[in-house]
Amino acid sequence: MSLRIGIALGDVTGIGPEVTLKALASEAAGEDVRYLLVGDAAWLERLNSRLGLDLSLERFVGWDAPGRLLVCDPMSEPFPETLRPGDAVAARAAVAWLETAARMCLRGELDALVTAPVNKASIVGAGISFVGQTEFLSQLAGARRTAMMLLGPDAHGRWLRVALVTTHLPLRAVPDSITPDKVQQTIELAAEACQQLGLGRARVAVCGLNPHAGEGGTMGHEEQQVIEPAIQAARARGLEVAGPLSGDAVFHAALRGEFDAVVAMYHDQGLAPLKAVAFDSGVNWTLGLPFIRTSPDHGTAYDIAGRGVANASSMSAALQLARELALRRRAGA
Repeated sequence: MSLRIGIALGDVTGIGPEVTLKALASEAAGEDVRYLLVGDAAWLERLNSRLGLDLSLERFVGWDAPGRLLVCDPMSEPFPETLRPGDAVAARAAVAWLETAARMCLRGELDALVTAPVNKASIVGAGISFVGQTEFLSQLAGARRTAMMLLGPDAHGRWLRVALVTTHLPLRAVPDSITPDKVQQTIELAAEACQQLGLGRARVAVCGLNPHAGEGGTMGHEEQQVIEPAIQAARARGLEVAGPLSGDAVFHAALRGEFDAVVAMYHDQGLAPLKAVAFDSGVNWTLGLPFIRTSPDHGTAYDIAGRGVANASSMSAALQLARELALRRRAGA
């Protein structure tokens, strides 16, 4: 049976639908994969025509019907033809599409989910309590052991894989949010991710929180009191873990192949080096969900939306990783 990969279209006033269609246009037609685009069908058809892609988009009526690129539109009314960037209509629809696609994954109707970008501020402005897609999906799935991993290669094919202990928090809230359990959980999920990717080893480097990993306690005690106990606990479980290491050097070592994954303490500590080496090809992968979920590592980019100039490389990489993980999961079933 063909793989079934769902794509939640995200905020249509951003570049999500554009990079989705461009990425699908570059897919090999012979691949045994069917894609279900969850979003506004009329909006997609207009965009398909405007971009000159000539993709054959079929309305989804069931998996028994033919078609490789299927469109599922769960909304009762179509969108207006024009919406301002960040419009509340688009924001609410993005959340509804995300939930629809995730529930299909939970029912086993999809083998993986790829999510196009949403805008958190627009969603909150539309009256919906929302922290991020990762947190939304974790809550919906009842998954309490999750982490965000960002991964991508540099221009020489050298990979960085970065898992985050904390995600979308103000910087001043980070130290109080880092606990030994969270650090250990993220280490374990990063090691499991290496196995799921089929890597030969799972060497995990753990960043310190403070400059120079706390300099022996002279610049903070989180390394000694929180991070080191988590590392010791992970080692006791047989994992290959190094740290806490200074965040200003560990990513260079990982890029040189000394580590297979890095655990970072907060969002920008991990994402800044990742985007420096894989800005156009980075992928966001949610670890610990009961289904596969990837997404491009960029936002809605309202400033270029509608101009047809968005780079689809990250979405293509997200689709590729979702396929790879789904095939590995099927082979191991």
